[in-house]
Amino acid sequence: MKDLGTGIGWRPEIADAIAELPGVDWVEVVSENLCADHLPEPLRRLRERGTTVIPHGVSLGLGGAERPDPGRLAALATRIGLLGAPLASEHIAFVRAGGPLTGSPRLEAGHLLPVPRTRDALDVLCANVRIAQDALPVPLALENIAPLLGWPDEEFSEGEFLYELVERTGVRLLVDVANLHTNHVNRGEDPVAVLDELPLEAIAYVHVAGGVEKDGVWHDTHAHPVTRPVLDVLAALRERISPPGVLLERDDDFPSAAPDWPRNSRRSARWVPSGPGRRTVSDAGRATGATDTTGTGFSAGPDDTAARQRLALAQTALLSALVAGTPVPEGFDRGRIRVQSRALAAKRADVTAKVAPELPEILGDRYRPAFLRYAAAHQLEGGYRLDALRFAEHVLEDCASGDEATRRRLDDWWRERSGPAPLSATAPSDRPARLGRLGRLLGAARTALPGRCPR
Repeated sequence: MKDLGTGIGWRPEIADAIAELPGVDWVEVVSENLCADHLPEPLRRLRERGTTVIPHGVSLGLGGAERPDPGRLAALATRIGLLGAPLASEHIAFVRAGGPLTGSPRLEAGHLLPVPRTRDALDVLCANVRIAQDALPVPLALENIAPLLGWPDEEFSEGEFLYELVERTGVRLLVDVANLHTNHVNRGEDPVAVLDELPLEAIAYVHVAGGVEKDGVWHDTHAHPVTRPVLDVLAALRERISPPGVLLERDDDFPSAAPDWPRNSRRSARWVPSGPGRRTVSDAGRATGATDTTGTGFSAGPDDTAARQRLALAQTALLSALVAGTPVPEGFDRGRIRVQSRALAAKRADVTAKVAPELPEILGDRYRPAFLRYAAAHQLEGGYRLDALRFAEHVLEDCASGDEATRRRLDDWWRERSGPAPLSATAPSDRPARLGRLGRLLGAARTALPGRCPR
């Protein structure tokens, strides 16, 4: 793989600034934020001038108990082709649970949740990674995440888990040094020890990002400056290897002044030879020997139904405690469960505000408390655009929208987006029939409300 150099996470809010930054060799874009048939104009211009763009997925849930969804894999493959990307990246995480494997309703986290470092979870993750590798036209790199909680009775350290994953699948690694620091604060794990256990030759690139500590818990916000401890972890990595690329992630609260970027940022990728205390991955470890057992054309390895069911039950119990208020599974830290649950609700409110910015503008200071009350009683279902509609309907039916002028604006917003007919074609007397029908429109709304693709 070619040397990437110095990169930055591409976000629409800073697209123009990124185009003017010196020393930016490549960018990374959230795959799910792209339309399938075209690129946003600023991103297209970057591509035309030769800037490498890598899609970074957040919704595959390769660490979940179910096999990867073929539709999500096809969507990622389409965006890889659209970008001409040399590789794609995702996360070692699960994002949904429940469903057929447990005979329970499907639950959506709306966030990246940690995979237990157990043999069952490793077997399932490896099988899912092989399925994804077969479906994608370029190499895949997986990122270590920054969990706020840990699983009880884990069988591997993070470094051991990642090493085994690479050994068995040949997948590349996206090492997030900010997440290693997060695990140091939240779980007492030594980031340098993790680096010493990693197969360094498998690193595709590196993330750095900012965060903040609150009440002894480190939150990987991507909205604060990069701290010295995170840079120290990056320096420790650089002592071991010169990574092919390093990328800064920033998702919110963007600084007004551009940082002082180095103008000569490219470095050659030097794979570190094997030596004492340093592990490498053998070519033999990359041969999966997998066969198609799914009926999808993807390789899934030997039958792993029992492991998937055990993992499904464990992940469903945890996610249900986080989003539905069910009892905390045995062995988990209840305090950390509360922290993670609040973080999920807060992120859901933030993402919904970005998807539907009119809602906080209409409701003002009432938006956030109203949304958190709504989220406590209504699980995420069907994605954030549908969540925005359901929230608006909830506020209208609860008469919690405040003054009459605010209520009229919210009503107009909801009616304009809740069905195929625009507001101008809907008589005011139709509103009672339209209210309450959203549940019957769940399927239609997923296609009728794809969002406005940026051009």
